[in-house]
Amino acid sequence: MKYETPPADERELLEALQRLLAERLPADWAISLERGPLPDLRGLGLRPDAWLTVAPPTSLPARFLVEAKMALYPKDASVRFGSTWAQITRTRDRAGTPPGAAPLLVVSRFLAPSTRDILRRSGVSYADATGNLRLESRDPALFIELSGATSDPWKSERPLRSLKGPGTARIVRALLDYQPPFKLRDLALSADLPLATASRVVSYLVEEAIVSRDGRGPIESVAWQQLLRRWAAEYPLVTANQAAFFLEPRGPRALLDRLGEAGLEYAVTGSLAAEQKVRFAPAALASVYVRDIRRAAEALGLRPAPSGGNVVLVAPASGVAFERTWSDGPTTYAALSQVAADLLASPGRAPSEAEALIEWMEGNVDAWRRA
Repeated sequence: MKYETPPADERELLEALQRLLAERLPADWAISLERGPLPDLRGLGLRPDAWLTVAPPTSLPARFLVEAKMALYPKDASVRFGSTWAQITRTRDRAGTPPGAAPLLVVSRFLAPSTRDILRRSGVSYADATGNLRLESRDPALFIELSGATSDPWKSERPLRSLKGPGTARIVRALLDYQPPFKLRDLALSADLPLATASRVVSYLVEEAIVSRDGRGPIESVAWQQLLRRWAAEYPLVTANQAAFFLEPRGPRALLDRLGEAGLEYAVTGSLAAEQKVRFAPAALASVYVRDIRRAAEALGLRPAPSGGNVVLVAPASGVAFERTWSDGPTTYAALSQVAADLLASPGRAPSEAEALIEWMEGNVDAWRRA
């Protein structure tokens, strides 16, 4: 399957997977992709994104647990799936599947032949946005294999000219969240993106004097405040993502009590997150990242408020919003770099709150930037 531009985030990867199956499988096969509920496999190093169900007309449907990864290098595939996945599936009763569990499918922008071979030998199904596909399930029996590109069609890309886009967001967040020095390849792995994409973003930031790097050597320093402000100006919370406003009759803070009980993957951002570090006036708006706005609103019992409310649910264009989160009691908050950027790009008193939070971050770098 050919694309003029590559998928920019996990959501577009899942959409590409669904289109690929719809176009290449018979019309009477039923295909569905659901975002939840998903098992918590973080302890195994896995972050599933969806359930895929493929139902031939004359047999039982096969169900796959899907993990979307913007980039998957052979070395990472070997460690994560050739070793880790194989270890937890020692006793297999179906392809790549521990007894009683659904088979795993990895979807990425492009999977090199060596990466596909590692996944195949590990019993993991795969798909990429160029049309490479292998689905294998023994119970019920299903085997599909299709060929796509043998080399990355997006390897050579135009120089970056802004920090817009969900793919760039992953690189920016990694540059903010980790303290240099670090190698470009390590940055790409942390951001879960191709090395070429990381190189484009870093080259642009070197030109802008935000990142310091000697030639092809390690990234030596990052002017994180400057980077944070540039990113916030080009990637605002509401307009760069899917967002909807709701009303919580008891006020924004009442929402925190129900988030942990709703069985959702979420991350609180904005004022409610910032006030855990810096004290402000009571928050007027609860801003929460969720995977699926409709499901989250139903689970939390929120009323739609199209003209404005006191809760905004945001389905992020990039899954990085759910990465490197932190907890205070039962509540999960977005990384402080994400919180500060979201406040800077929000209306009202939010930019002032952002400045207070940035001042705290400046004095407590080791508390939020990882070595």
